[in-house]
Amino acid sequence: MPPGVYGMQDVWEREGWQQVNMEFLLPTGIYLNFTVTSSDTISTIKKMVWKNARNEPLFSALSDPDAYVFTCINMTAEREELEDEQRRMCDVRLFLPILRLVAREGDRVEKLITTQISLLIGKGHHEFDSQKNHEVNEFRTKMRTFCEERAQVRQMLPWDQWMEYNFPCDLEPCSVVAQSGKSCSDKKIFVNVKFEGSEETFVLQQGPQDLPMFLKQNALRKKSTVFRSAKQEKPEDYALQINGRWEFIYGKYPLCQFKYIFTCLHGGITPHLTMVHHSVIIKYQEEQGGLSNQVSRSRAQSKPPPLPLKRQNTSSLWSIHEPFYIYLLQGSRVNADEGMKLVVQAGLFHGSELLCKVVTSNEVSVCSEPVWDQKLVFDISASDLPRMSRLCIALYGVIEKTKKRPTKKKNKSSDCPLAWVNTMVFDYKDQLKTGEFSLSTWPSVPDDKGDLLNPMGTVEKNPNIDSTAGLLIRFPNIRPHPLYYPPIEKLNELGLNGEKTVATKEEHLKLREIVDNKNYTEFFEDEKELLWKLREVVRQRYPESLPKLLLITKWNKHEDVAQMVGLLRKWPELPAIHALELLDYSFPDPHARSFTIRCLRKLRDDELFQYLLQLVQVLKYESYLDCDLTCFLLERALANKKIGHFLFWHLRSEMHVSSVSLRFGLILEAFCRGSIFHLKNLMKQNEALNKMKALNDFVKSGSQKATRIQTTEDMKVCIKQDTYMEALSDVVSPLNPSIVLCELCADKCKFMDSKMKPLWLMYKNKYDTLGIIFKNGDDLRQDMLTLQMIQLMDVLWKTEGLDLRDKLDQAIEEFTLSCAGYCVATYVLGIGDRHSDNIMIRETGQLFHIDFGHFLGNFKSKFGINRERVPFILTYDFVHVIQEGRTNNSEKFERFRECCEQAYKILCRNGTLFVNLFALMKAAGLPELSSSKDIQYLMDSLALGKSEEEALKNFKVKFNEALRESWKTKVNWMMHTFAKDNR
Repeated sequence: MPPGVYGMQDVWEREGWQQVNMEFLLPTGIYLNFTVTSSDTISTIKKMVWKNARNEPLFSALSDPDAYVFTCINMTAEREELEDEQRRMCDVRLFLPILRLVAREGDRVEKLITTQISLLIGKGHHEFDSQKNHEVNEFRTKMRTFCEERAQVRQMLPWDQWMEYNFPCDLEPCSVVAQSGKSCSDKKIFVNVKFEGSEETFVLQQGPQDLPMFLKQNALRKKSTVFRSAKQEKPEDYALQINGRWEFIYGKYPLCQFKYIFTCLHGGITPHLTMVHHSVIIKYQEEQGGLSNQVSRSRAQSKPPPLPLKRQNTSSLWSIHEPFYIYLLQGSRVNADEGMKLVVQAGLFHGSELLCKVVTSNEVSVCSEPVWDQKLVFDISASDLPRMSRLCIALYGVIEKTKKRPTKKKNKSSDCPLAWVNTMVFDYKDQLKTGEFSLSTWPSVPDDKGDLLNPMGTVEKNPNIDSTAGLLIRFPNIRPHPLYYPPIEKLNELGLNGEKTVATKEEHLKLREIVDNKNYTEFFEDEKELLWKLREVVRQRYPESLPKLLLITKWNKHEDVAQMVGLLRKWPELPAIHALELLDYSFPDPHARSFTIRCLRKLRDDELFQYLLQLVQVLKYESYLDCDLTCFLLERALANKKIGHFLFWHLRSEMHVSSVSLRFGLILEAFCRGSIFHLKNLMKQNEALNKMKALNDFVKSGSQKATRIQTTEDMKVCIKQDTYMEALSDVVSPLNPSIVLCELCADKCKFMDSKMKPLWLMYKNKYDTLGIIFKNGDDLRQDMLTLQMIQLMDVLWKTEGLDLRDKLDQAIEEFTLSCAGYCVATYVLGIGDRHSDNIMIRETGQLFHIDFGHFLGNFKSKFGINRERVPFILTYDFVHVIQEGRTNNSEKFERFRECCEQAYKILCRNGTLFVNLFALMKAAGLPELSSSKDIQYLMDSLALGKSEEEALKNFKVKFNEALRESWKTKVNWMMHTFAKDNR
């Protein structure tokens, strides 16, 4: 075979039923050879093996087929046991067409689940085992127990409480419902209700403020009347399901607060519901619990007894009063120009704070294995190292011709960054590290900041060891026995000795000025001293200024650290939206992070869901696997299926990122252990997404060779194949777990014209049709963030009784209100690339935007000319619609202006929340959101630090500018259309 053609990848990627000649090795030593198809399941092939083996010697020596399992070498060159016998050959993707039949060992259910989890998360359990890492092993054991125990508790719940997990209510904010209730309190809504298993429907009349229980009573009364049933049924024994969805109406909420009912009410649509008896739900609950119980029983039987703890002599770190140091030994696999000298820089950080001066090594000549063998001493006592001390190291080259520098200050332009790596100074058990550590580095990306060290980066080693530089360092044995960071009791003991202070009136006024300043980035020394001196006053009067106090704390003095930890124990809990800020990497102290999670526990499920994207991203800032944030997210994900669904996909979508694949993989494994019943749906979704990707690749390739019409026809032929129809039908939507995508309508599917050729897939459900767009090849996280912010704005507006989306009295009203919402949203978020192709209007008149590839003021330019010169899009065409086609209808336009101003003021009042959420997304590594400077646009647009009057005055200027300069928008749109037509 020529190079690169080994294996069978091309066979599995071909469309249709491929014939494959297979070889089978039996435990009796018998060899079989026959042909199978790529769509055959493992179960079918096993039956074929038994049929063929009947005519071979030693057949009687074989046991029952279930006593054996096939093993193979898969496409990742790993030995795999094929426990899931419903998989097809094309899904298994063998490296070579050879299957070996071996006797089963161990517990079959456990093996099957382990295999399914590995396939689902994209990381084999053997990869975790091969780490040979005590922290990984302990985390896996603890989290598995944690998640399985919660799954067992969940299965013991009464059916109505269990529904709160499986089918959480989807509700509108109370305020907008109250506003809506005032306007339509006299109106009745008509609800179409049927009973499970019957096609007979009833139309019932209800008040919008009626509770679901009242609707159920009416439905049972109607049923009894129509069918003359003597049997008395209780409304408590029924649940109301939305037709065509895994979504229910229940609880003590008015009907109009349910999003489905609310949307129907304002859209003039009749809601369709089904009365489901609780016995059906109990049966579903029991089915889910069955598999979980099997796994729990097998695990209980195989669980080894815990190892006895070894006692050893230890010392407290605070007893050491000598400088901290490490040994830089040597490098490996270093690739740099021979004309350079190699230098290592090392710094100790606590979050974003540098604890002492950076230390620089000697210069050595470039070679693949440079040797330094040098002691690097830091200007900080070992006793003053905070618990979350992070050693940040950078490897860089110095160009020799600029070696003679007139000043001692480094000339950054002559330094060539090569690699960086971070590691914690303490291990996960609070012990100061000792001994040699081989650190595989991450490649440096030169930037305009000139920073060599990357304290915000991961503390994980680069798993791609063969392709990256390595550094060998040694932590010294400062004492003959282990040194531990003092326990909380010791911290509290020292923290009690803080001095009592008395402040002057001027100091109180100055303190008020500092805490009121929302636009802070840095503090002057006198401000730091005052904040620290009056820290007890801050706790009592200004508890929401905790982030400022943590930022000015001297983390390189253990006495101050003890004072701060002691203060945290007494600190009043903060509102969750303020506590979110403390999850930033600038606040790594474990006590501060534990305090933050305590505050976040007050979040309702719908609020937690709103911030889930950020909470997943800040997991990247955690220094150890076992942390409060991970436990909190798993706990909430296992108590609410919707949160669990999206937590899974947020984590799964980044499993290809080397710096987080270990952490995210372990969290996914733990989540799956607590959601065994969820695996089937998730695996089906994963399979569907893989098929969509293959289909999208097919369309991209085809569109380069054929016309659009021909490619569309070829796409439909491809979709109609059994393997595609099977994979893409009856799938729970990854975008909304309450919706099942039932029957794929191949003839209605198409693709769109943009560069990535997104797929437009249409589905037919029993009650309606719906479509999804699948786009592959672009990083959509920026779009996700923008949509999340627009959704949050909508929630805030509705909470204050301002609904800018769902009033449907008439199309013009809908256009006016939605236009107001998007004018304000696009201005505040600085959304760019606004042209006629990504501003849409529904048939109802609702205006909405798509494609958010540029935000925070990153506007497009052409030939150095800024194409977008207005704060937001407000053309005279829009104004023409708002004024109902009459030039003198100023009353309508003034109402539109007032809506915009009211919406803007609401956002300004919540400005800190938006800034915090964007700040937490720095961990995502988005090109237009990588540092604090990128958030300055948002702080300016929300007028942080200014009064409401000043903010509104500035917005009015921007509003008038958008209207006055709207002709420039038309020119930009005309250029865009011309460029598109001439592609």
